Amino acid sequence: MLKLDSVVVRYGGLAAIQDVSIAVREGEFVSILGPNGAGKTTLFKAISGTVPLVSGEIWFEGARLSAIKPAARPHLGIAHVPEGRQVFSELTVKENLLLGTEALARRENASRNIDYAYSLFPILAERRAQQAGTLSGGEQQMLAISRGLVSSPKLLMLDEPSMGIAPTIVDQIFEILRRLHREDKLTILMVEQRATEAIEACERGYVLSTGKVVIEGSRAELLANAKIRNAYLVG
Repeated sequence: MLKLDSVVVRYGGLAAIQDVSIAVREGEFVSILGPNGAGKTTLFKAISGTVPLVSGEIWFEGARLSAIKPAARPHLGIAHVPEGRQVFSELTVKENLLLGTEALARRENASRNIDYAYSLFPILAERRAQQAGTLSGGEQQMLAISRGLVSSPKLLMLDEPSMGIAPTIVDQIFEILRRLHREDKLTILMVEQRATEAIEACERGYVLSTGKVVIEGSRAELLANAKIRNAYLVG
């Protein structure tokens, strides 16, 4: 479904992403790990088109994304839930979700999709008329994820969904993501600092360091890897 082939991205002459090649097959849950500054968020921005490629190519369902404007990529079925949530604080919960439905090919599905999001996160239904900026951090993350889901994505990209959120809410969100993958067969690509949860949720994963893929493998292979255990899973 998604393929990055020798992708290079630079900021001010410095390589943020260096010759990165990854693949996500339809129906997979893939996690990307790595320390701060490894290039994880830049990778997502390259897929969404908010940073240009120096070289390499990104393909989505056979289409070259470099030939498709960033604003058109959600209409292909790519939903990007950015780091830091970035909800529209002055708009209500429902208004944020309605914006998420703008990428729908069939507008008549908007109400159904919003109701489904409410079923996943009932607190959002209770607060549908509340301004998003008044929600807690965990509720805002639920809203950001729901705003991506209401677009009926083929690929859901999540950038640090646990950032700044209470552990109990993180557990709830991860359980919803596992359910979406297991029951709805949703393809998920996730960047996450909480390595244990990210690896246990995924089927395959990649580790980035200084803009390069340094480790890749199945969930079992990642959990058994001594370097990953020492760097991320111990202590």
